[in-house]
Amino acid sequence: MSQKIKRGLAAVAAAALVAGCGGGGTSQIDPFKPTRIVAFGDESGAILQSGKKYTINGLNADTKLIDCKLNPVWSQVLAYGFGMVYPQCNTDYVALPQGIMYAAAGDKVADVQAKIDQHLSNDGFGPKDLVALFVGVNDILELYRQFPAVSSDSLINEAKARGKLLAQQANRIANANGRVLVSTIFDVGLTPFGQNERQQQTDTDRAVFLNDLSSAFNTALRLNLLNDGRLIGLVLTDETIQQIARYPTAFGYTNVTQAACRTDVAAQECTTDTLQPGASATTWLWAGSTLLAPGAQQRIGTLALTRARNNPF
Repeated sequence: MSQKIKRGLAAVAAAALVAGCGGGGTSQIDPFKPTRIVAFGDESGAILQSGKKYTINGLNADTKLIDCKLNPVWSQVLAYGFGMVYPQCNTDYVALPQGIMYAAAGDKVADVQAKIDQHLSNDGFGPKDLVALFVGVNDILELYRQFPAVSSDSLINEAKARGKLLAQQANRIANANGRVLVSTIFDVGLTPFGQNERQQQTDTDRAVFLNDLSSAFNTALRLNLLNDGRLIGLVLTDETIQQIARYPTAFGYTNVTQAACRTDVAAQECTTDTLQPGASATTWLWAGSTLLAPGAQQRIGTLALTRARNNPF
């Protein structure tokens, strides 16, 4: 074989190798395309059978009835991004909606643990399952209500334990071959509830204490997650809400301390027609005392979607 032919074959082989390794502008990693989405968490991501949500529900312009597709919560934003819906808001009558909604009002980390047990008892998780976890605010509220009968140090330690427990649930799902998104919680001291507690209680800065509990939870969550860089994606809700609270005008907000919804209306019944005088569904951060308004829900859902698309699942 001549040297010229050998050089030619070597060039062809080299070109094939480059192409096989993602050369020529092709991606080395196929985009993640889940075929099912499973949402665990508390009221922030919950959709009721009626389609109502714990935020500021949007109304159909003609009927003035709640339209569950309007003002989506984070779990919906995430599902929509992959072309999926939950049965609780299937207004287009998709024959087999691929969303499973476990998130429910009042849920704490232990409730999520029990629901994962329930799911695994008759189902499983696979590499095309996107499993999203956003829970812990109700844990912080439960611990906070034990103060000052229980010391702050003990409650901080328990908040760490709850955060570690959530990390363990994320790890369980990853070890069961699911693909996991887990979110930190927002600082509960920044909520209207936290701000009110700061004003009402004079023994210590209660908003700071609520933030300390939240931070302890989030830190333990992050420290105990499987750090393989592949199976679990982290959504930094805490940092996002901190930035909005610190620089509201930069994010288009006019109020980041008060609840937009009227207090005489049940949380899941709040709509754009039942807001406090002067409140706005678009420029107020909070819907209720610890509930996010639609703008923040959209932002967190978009964060989760971006993480899901960019994580090498």
